[in-house]
Amino acid sequence: MAGAKTIEKVMSVEFISIVKRLYGEDKLEYQTRRYKELYNVHSKKYGEGGVFYSSPGRIEVCGNHTDHNNGKVLCASITVDTLACVTPREDDKVIVESIGYSPIVVSLNDVLSKKDEEGKSIALVRGVLAYFKMCGLKVGGFSATTTSDVFKGAGVSSSACFEVLICEILNQMFNDGNVDKLTKAKASHFAETEYFAKPCGLLDQSAIAFGGVSYIDFKSTKAPTYKSIDWNFDGLNIVLINTGGDHSDLTEQYASIRLEMEAVAKELGAKKLRSVKEKDFYDAIPQLQKKLSGRAILRAMHYFDENKRVNTCANAVKSKNERKFCDMINASGESSYTMLQNCYPYGDLEQRIPLAVNLSKKCDGVKAVRVHGGGFAGTIIAYVDKNKCDSYVENMKRVFGMENVFVIGVRNDGTTKVF
Repeated sequence: MAGAKTIEKVMSVEFISIVKRLYGEDKLEYQTRRYKELYNVHSKKYGEGGVFYSSPGRIEVCGNHTDHNNGKVLCASITVDTLACVTPREDDKVIVESIGYSPIVVSLNDVLSKKDEEGKSIALVRGVLAYFKMCGLKVGGFSATTTSDVFKGAGVSSSACFEVLICEILNQMFNDGNVDKLTKAKASHFAETEYFAKPCGLLDQSAIAFGGVSYIDFKSTKAPTYKSIDWNFDGLNIVLINTGGDHSDLTEQYASIRLEMEAVAKELGAKKLRSVKEKDFYDAIPQLQKKLSGRAILRAMHYFDENKRVNTCANAVKSKNERKFCDMINASGESSYTMLQNCYPYGDLEQRIPLAVNLSKKCDGVKAVRVHGGGFAGTIIAYVDKNKCDSYVENMKRVFGMENVFVIGVRNDGTTKVF
């Protein structure tokens, strides 16, 4: 009967409300089919009565390259997700099977990191289990079948989405839902850095765990302060465009931003720019220019301005001031372009990000646009009038390809048990 009740729920009025809340008003048919298909695959292998969990992707809203100098960011969970159907097990195994891939199998009694698992999804599962056990939290066996529409290549953090999903399953199944959001973000970050071996900040995992628009202050990286803000700009669609470009040789250019900001801080007696007073920085520019590049100084200017924009942007979301919000996003984009200088690699003549940004500015209905995430190659984000979004999307698809243009929304729920 449990299985019948689950399928019945997918057809219910309650499910319609859930879909609207998590995915938007126009996704009912797609999500109904998706939930049914996942349940059928899972129940054939693991029995009826599975429980659904949803873990969203994320976007960076404002705060471009500020977190690595203990700055402030705005990020948000979005309306694409990794969806899991889960049943408990009576043995000591955790089995996670993504449709179309071989299952991941981890023993609860074997949570030490393994060198040969670095860069693989199994490391993320093992790392989360290890963190829960280190913190004295309960773990247990379960079988999960997953499917995901979190698109690759657009900087929306599919790995963090997966990590926080495992955390929430453990939270609900074995800890009575009492594990707080920051602990889930930290567990996920631990798994990614220590087990998966990918250096990253806490931004991605926090956005996904918290839900809505998240204001995060990284003044203390061990205990960042955060606030979740509901998104209420119903008239705006969000469009991500993967503009193309090769990231493989850009590590040095990404690193140069942090290193140059830190070089400015060092000249002023600090490790990070967050410990430098803005007035002291500007007073020191005549001397700084004798020791450091103009670009390093400009990047520090971006940092100080961007932190203030994050505060203004957060207040605009909170007060539902769409115009002020869009003004801040545009200002952030201009600053990334001219001061941070991460919109195309040195010597690059294709300049895909500037092309996408400037084409967007010429399209009716685009209210704000900026580089998304690390920059140099990759993605832009545009905030577009809902009634004019179709035309904008078609224009962008003609240039960047239909497979590289994604319309999303912000969702106010982070990773969650659905039913």
